[in-house]
Amino acid sequence: MICIAGLITCLLAGFASGEGDFLQGGYVGSGDRSMADPGISGMLQWLDRPVSLPWYSSDSSFYKQAAPDATFTPYKEYYTILGSAGGSAAGSGIISNPAKYDIAGKSPSRVYYGSGAGLPFSQYSSSAQSQSNELWIHGESSWTQYVICPAGTWLQLIAHAPAAGTAGFYEMIQTDTTTSRYSTYQFSPGYNSMNFQADAIGRHMLYFVIGSQPSNVVIVDVLAQA
Repeated sequence: MICIAGLITCLLAGFASGEGDFLQGGYVGSGDRSMADPGISGMLQWLDRPVSLPWYSSDSSFYKQAAPDATFTPYKEYYTILGSAGGSAAGSGIISNPAKYDIAGKSPSRVYYGSGAGLPFSQYSSSAQSQSNELWIHGESSWTQYVICPAGTWLQLIAHAPAAGTAGFYEMIQTDTTTSRYSTYQFSPGYNSMNFQADAIGRHMLYFVIGSQPSNVVIVDVLAQA
């Protein structure tokens, strides 16, 4: 894991200033991992504790084995099949080009953090946290920061940016090794919508940075389907 820590540190150098956890309370505690920067520490804890499923294996075989339908059932509102996600495909980028999202009349009933803890959207939107750089996975009735989905499906992401700007968007993928991707996109002030294709098995960690301020991390565990 030393090489992973080094990779993450290089990616976030200049962005993470220790002003709060990237996961905003959304990770599962792992006990024996700690670093000076709470954001990097949170990401490492995600890497240490990928999934709480009885058939989970600590190596990449977990992602390669065919998962039963019941594994995906709790998350079915958050993903869709190819071609029905709406908007343009991501192409060679990580996500499709962001489009301004009018939340009026389309706000979720609740938001769920990576730990599974949830809040009514009205309570979340009245907090200071809702005014920061935020990233969510859009569902039929709620937003979440963690999803398990089958390979090849599509997810709609919702990003909140207090001000317009060029966003550096990062994707880290964990299987046998950890790889990273980076692209830039133009975000409008307020809420933005974009599509993400879960095209490869593994753990996908997504976040963006605008004005040296990182968003929280969202986690997409992509599995083969039985």
